[in-house]
Amino acid sequence: MRKLVLLAILAIAAAVLPTALASAATPAPTPAAERVQAGPTADQILAKVASCKQISNGKYKTDEDSGSATVPVCDAGKAVFWKADMDIDCDGQRTTECNENTDCCFLPDTAFPQSDGKPLNAAKLPYLVVPSSSSIWNYENSGLRGGGSCAVIYNGKVEYAVIGDTGPNKIIGEASYATAKDLGINPDPKNGGVDSGVTYVCFKNSAVNPIEDHGAATSTGQKLASEFVGGN
Repeated sequence: MRKLVLLAILAIAAAVLPTALASAATPAPTPAAERVQAGPTADQILAKVASCKQISNGKYKTDEDSGSATVPVCDAGKAVFWKADMDIDCDGQRTTECNENTDCCFLPDTAFPQSDGKPLNAAKLPYLVVPSSSSIWNYENSGLRGGGSCAVIYNGKVEYAVIGDTGPNKIIGEASYATAKDLGINPDPKNGGVDSGVTYVCFKNSAVNPIEDHGAATSTGQKLASEFVGGN
């Protein structure tokens, strides 16, 4: 009798053990809420900014000598956007790429500093430039501020950046050396940039903290861009 009971126990163990071992070897699936999600595609974001509800009081030039002003700032619900060129901003910390010798208009400061008080590093940090406040447009009135989260789109690529500097109050379309480089645009402040085809989408009332953390800018931007694309 004992022999029969022992054989029965062994049979049950043989049947259950492989399943138990397989379960132990297979990690439990990560809950959907914990999965890292990449942001939307360039086309998905661009579809949300296909038409312009102009909020600027007039339009901007893309360069000082570009002729007439043709670029409006537009409202898109959770974001504002503009479509322009890209000039290269090399202001901030002196680096091999950005200094008085590489950039005729170099300034050793940025409107919005790092968390340690130092200027931003244009060669390292993707950031964009907003026009200084004027009668045309006051970026703060649209819910934008230094360190705000933005998506910069060019040639099918999306680069998440922060608002890092301010520029002339009648010109729009400028971003840091690092932004251009990551998007495949010539970042040389002397002869780089592109004349058109860049879309800047900045999310209202957003902030990246610390401003110099590009990883935080990317994760924050992806989250906000997903909400922007998924919204009505």
